[in-house]
Amino acid sequence: MHRHDVSVVMVDISEKENVERIAVASGSIKLKNSTIEKIRRRDIKKGDVLACAETAAILAVKKTPDMIPLCHPISIEAVKVDFSMCEEDIKATVSVKSVGKTGVEMDALHGLSVALLTIWDMVKSEEKDETGNYPHTWIEGIRVERKEKRGLLS
Repeated sequence: MHRHDVSVVMVDISEKENVERIAVASGSIKLKNSTIEKIRRRDIKKGDVLACAETAAILAVKKTPDMIPLCHPISIEAVKVDFSMCEEDIKATVSVKSVGKTGVEMDALHGLSVALLTIWDMVKSEEKDETGNYPHTWIEGIRVERKEKRGLLS
């Protein structure tokens, strides 16, 4: 196929076998110590930060092909979201499992990114400085921790 007149192509996966696929993505959000304490005490105006971020991550995983144009719609079998709070940041991990013909790393990365953005949104009033900026807040280290592929027994 000559692609000189086509700028993007969705990969043809029709010949691939259905297998169990797992991807784990991780990253963190840096916050002020006082904000972390308020999250621990569930003292944030918008509500339970981690519960909302978990729900947002699950929804984002399911909506990945709606947001990332060349991702295939896939069957999502499971999503697991974990948070770990330290003094200066919250680390998040999103695991996604599917049975299908293509990997789930973009789905895990999308869920992770939305989880971290949701945390930021929920704590904006705590993190803003007197000018309305966020000098102590950033998201970092977003990566795919691992991918697994397991053949299915017939």
